[in-house]
Amino acid sequence: LVGVEALVRWRHPTLGRIPPSQFIPLAEESGLINAVGEWIMITACREAVEIRNNLGKDIFVAVNVSARQFTSNRPQLVEVVRRALERSGLPPDRLELEITESTLMDNVEDAITIMRTIKDMGLSIAIDDFGTGYSSISYLRKYPFTTLKIDRSFVNDLLDDKDDETLVRSVIAMAQGMGLAIIAEGVETFDQYHLLEDAQCSMMQGYLFSRPVPADDFQQLLVSHRQMSDLLVFEESMG
Repeated sequence: LVGVEALVRWRHPTLGRIPPSQFIPLAEESGLINAVGEWIMITACREAVEIRNNLGKDIFVAVNVSARQFTSNRPQLVEVVRRALERSGLPPDRLELEITESTLMDNVEDAITIMRTIKDMGLSIAIDDFGTGYSSISYLRKYPFTTLKIDRSFVNDLLDDKDDETLVRSVIAMAQGMGLAIIAEGVETFDQYHLLEDAQCSMMQGYLFSRPVPADDFQQLLVSHRQMSDLLVFEESMG
């Protein structure tokens, strides 16, 4: 396990669990997304530092940046990132921002400037849900991304659809040629895992590894994973 994606959940006192698909658009429409986004980023960074302090394990944490958060107040985004790093003590190279293609459709030059500033601070920048937009390849040429995330819709049918397999293998080869890190989303079976491994996909995420869990449970997951890794190394040394 090398990293984690921060996911926000709202436990309402009377309505129960409200999914992000319902409350994030409301936060964007109301203008609350900047405050919510800053809280998420600071909290995620602090939890990554807590894991480092408790377990001695350096992981990266990925935080999604919404379209409104990125476009409505760009200068503030850089300050939000800077404050999150300063208040948490997280090294910049342990934080990754995930940006969808739709976020970048307006004010291209401004977006490139702010992304370069963030990258120069030492952060990674991932293009999320790659392959679902209209100009994915041109975006890779224009913007200073460090990571490409293959959308789960291509991984879902990877074993049954040769076109999807060919596309995924081609995307991985292209990303490697451009010096980008690669993450496949939505990996749920060992067959998907082995095919992606054969295609030289460097990182994967999905239910095969873990369903979304609270931060404390994730620490336990890391402990269990480390114990299993130690056991495998022991068995290999004995074999």
